[in-house]
Amino acid sequence: MTAPRKSTTSKPARVRHHHHVYVVELSDRVWNEARFRKANPDHQLGKPFVYVGMTGLDPDLRFDKHKAGIQSNRFVFEYGLRLLPSLYEVFNPMPYEAAREMEVELAIGLREAGYGVWQA
Repeated sequence: MTAPRKSTTSKPARVRHHHHVYVVELSDRVWNEARFRKANPDHQLGKPFVYVGMTGLDPDLRFDKHKAGIQSNRFVFEYGLRLLPSLYEVFNPMPYEAAREMEVELAIGLREAGYGVWQA
C-alpha cells in the first residue's frame, strides 16, 4: 500500500504578524534631561512627553521589561508612566519591516503635533 500523496494545491501557511509599535507616556521630569530637550526644540507646552518603540512582544510585556531594566531605554526606565494604546493600537500587529517604518513615522507625526518624543 502506498502513502497518500500531498495535494499540490494546498493553501500556503498563513503568516501571523506579531510586531507592534507602542507609545509610553513619560513623566514631565524628563524635560530636565538636556538630551531630551535638545531632541524636542518645538515641544508645545501642555503636550505629553512620550517614547515610541517597536517590539516583537506584546506592548504590555515590553513595557514591563523596560521598567524592570531588561533591554530598557533609560528614559522609559526612569520616567515611563504608562502605555498610551489610543496612539498605536490601530496599527498593530504588523510585519517586522512595517513596524520599523511605522515606529519612525509615528514618532515624526507625534513630534509634528507638538509632543516631546524620544525614539531610539
